[in-house]
Amino acid sequence: MKYETIKYEVESNILTLTLNRPEKLNAFTGQMMDELISAFDEAGRDDDVRVIIVTGEGRGFCAGADLSSGSNTFNRDVRNNKGDEVDHKKDPEWMRDGGGKTTLSIFDCPKPIIAAINGPAVGVGVTMTLPMDIRLASEDAKFGFVFARRGLVPEAASSWFLPRLVGISKALEWTYSGKVFSALEAKQGGLIRSIHSPDELLEEARSIANEIIQNTSSISVSLTRQMLWKMLGADHPMEAHKVDSRFIYELGRGDDAKEGVNSFLEKRSPNFPNKVSKDMPEHYPWWEEKKFT
Repeated sequence: MKYETIKYEVESNILTLTLNRPEKLNAFTGQMMDELISAFDEAGRDDDVRVIIVTGEGRGFCAGADLSSGSNTFNRDVRNNKGDEVDHKKDPEWMRDGGGKTTLSIFDCPKPIIAAINGPAVGVGVTMTLPMDIRLASEDAKFGFVFARRGLVPEAASSWFLPRLVGISKALEWTYSGKVFSALEAKQGGLIRSIHSPDELLEEARSIANEIIQNTSSISVSLTRQMLWKMLGADHPMEAHKVDSRFIYELGRGDDAKEGVNSFLEKRSPNFPNKVSKDMPEHYPWWEEKKFT
């Protein structure tokens, strides 16, 4: 896919995805949604990509939805000129939130994802980062779950992600008020890992990425990402135990486990041979895909 609203750049096993509408503070559009979904799908299949970093071009990360359509920005009946022609009960796919489609594609991606939030991240600009694994912010970053101030509710599956990241009380405070808050408040609330000067933000994100790339098995990391996220919805630790046991057994027989042990005993850096594209265990994925109704 040719990308116009994002940049897709791979170097040294790191994919840097840059939201690229700087004249609009990288405001989110339907085209950006399509391109992000395609990019995460492409990266998931590319063994040259070990870690993904997401950032924004210019002084913003993402200012939220593009509001250039005015008061009907969120009125899909008017915006798509469909009105009453659509039977929502027969066509539930049609009403799906674009932010949610994006975050679910991030959730399903097998590669670790770091958000390097370089400026304002508001609305979908912040909710799109919630299924990313590690969030860093610039001193210039600001955050806002502003939906109630626009007559809306939180989107992009953030009612699932946000309380799991920051706790229900903080999630409710931020979404009830709809206020825009500082990077310091975001860190104190558990939304971001750390705050950096604008010049050091990407450097720190790449340092974290290289720690992963240089020392770990891509298979192990991809499985770990899915296990930890998916188990947030499990109703008993036995569900985790069953999955853990299966993959410890399957990976324990494999080449990566042998290399991991040998490199440790020989006091050298590992060179893991297995690839996500072709060497995932037999029982992956272990979950059943959910249907939207």
